Amino acid sequence: MTLLPGDRSRAQEAPSVTPSPSPSPRVPRWLVRTIWFVHRRAYVLTAGRFGLRPPAPGRWGMLRLTTTGRRTGRARVAILGYLEDGPNLITPAMNGWADPEPAWWLNLQGNPDATVELPGGETRDVTSRAAVAGERERLWRRLVDLGTAAYTDANAATRTRETAIVVLEPRRRRSD
Repeated sequence: MTLLPGDRSRAQEAPSVTPSPSPSPRVPRWLVRTIWFVHRRAYVLTAGRFGLRPPAPGRWGMLRLTTTGRRTGRARVAILGYLEDGPNLITPAMNGWADPEPAWWLNLQGNPDATVELPGGETRDVTSRAAVAGERERLWRRLVDLGTAAYTDANAATRTRETAIVVLEPRRRRSD
């Protein structure tokens, strides 16, 4: 193709024919953050009547996790999807499929003790850890087997690191 002198700028403005892979989520980041904000606000404004739900067949539940900020030492709250695995609760350390680790997971790495509030007002003290090896694969399969768009191998592949599966184990009470 021959370009005339005036066509050079138009050729440079033309979009590339080869799409570049993007590790960014399909949903704009501002929208994800807005949804999180509204969800937490709705929970507070309805005194907990809206925002949490138990897991059911084919659906994850929603819990409220309170961690200790790794830098500030202040209480930090996140509402997360979860499944039950015996006495443990499991949740993927996702940040709306964005690449950075979520702040709540970084906080748990700094201080693994936390509190969860479950639907119905039940509160549990928990200790967190990352699932490893076969346990991680088994728990990830449980999330994928839900058949939702939130948990798929394709979405996980958009991240540069493996998504941690966080196990929240009931904290043993110290006897006096």
